[in-house]
Amino acid sequence: MPSRRRTPRLPAIAPRRPVERGRTDSATLTRPCIIDSDTSFLKPPARQQRTIQRPVRLTGIGYWSSKDVTVEFRPALPDSGISFVRCDLSPVSRIRARVDNRIDTPRRTTLAKHGQAVEMVEHILAALAGLQIDNCEVWVNAVEMPAWDGSSRAAVEALLAAGTVTQEAPRDVLRVEECLRVGNDEAWIQAEPSRVPGLTLRYDLDFGGASPIGRQVLELRVGPQEFCREIASARTFILESEAASLRANGLAQRITYQDLLVFGPDGPIANPLRFANECVRHKILDMIGDLALLEVDLQARIFAYRSGHQLNAELVRQLRGLCTAEVRRKSA
Repeated sequence: MPSRRRTPRLPAIAPRRPVERGRTDSATLTRPCIIDSDTSFLKPPARQQRTIQRPVRLTGIGYWSSKDVTVEFRPALPDSGISFVRCDLSPVSRIRARVDNRIDTPRRTTLAKHGQAVEMVEHILAALAGLQIDNCEVWVNAVEMPAWDGSSRAAVEALLAAGTVTQEAPRDVLRVEECLRVGNDEAWIQAEPSRVPGLTLRYDLDFGGASPIGRQVLELRVGPQEFCREIASARTFILESEAASLRANGLAQRITYQDLLVFGPDGPIANPLRFANECVRHKILDMIGDLALLEVDLQARIFAYRSGHQLNAELVRQLRGLCTAEVRRKSA
């Protein structure tokens, strides 16, 4: 029988903290980054796969559509991964959360298969990946996932309440041994070897000195405790001018200043920060959600400079190619 163990409750929101600042090494910006698939490989698994103990349901509204949405997380079998199930369709449509199913959509991560789609999946994927829940069905009755408060906190609290089950199947790990980068000097993301176990993420967010967001840099090793404490409650942010443009185009009609961080000239409007550097924390949350499309654990350090969903996904595609090449070598 699989063993049952509940993950610790999500820690309370931390008080405001000074912005972690860092610098961008010019050598890093210009160093050629080529990865040899012969030296990057699937290592023996470090842990067993996990799913949730029981179903749990949440409701909310979509940022873009402003429609009411219900999401239900359900346990799933080993090696089944994360799948979104559109139960509003007949027959229901299943879309696996893998990079092969990702399509480009502005400002969000969208998955599609056989002409059906699910949008804004990154915060749910981040919650599942951050808690190391590898197999789960996400039943949803609309194309767009709920916005909640612009973070993964609601999903994390629901998943923690559902509990976790350790499964018999091992979780694969991809170890990166050489540097791989996508992007250009204006925005890029790279994977490089790590001297510490697990996944380390670093993000350099730079809106410039004239912006109320400014520059924020953060690096941390990602595990369930770190994710709950440092990342899960970091919210989506947008400039006031961008919010006005969305509204003018008929989008986000039910969204208020309390549903995300809207930055005016003097900072967030009618919504206090949870962290002094909440914006860069949310960018790391997005990275975690996008990296989940790889469907393996990573032994690596990921360093991003002004990267977004599209570049994150391109790095995942490159890393996915390494996994495929390794599987081919093992079966040869």
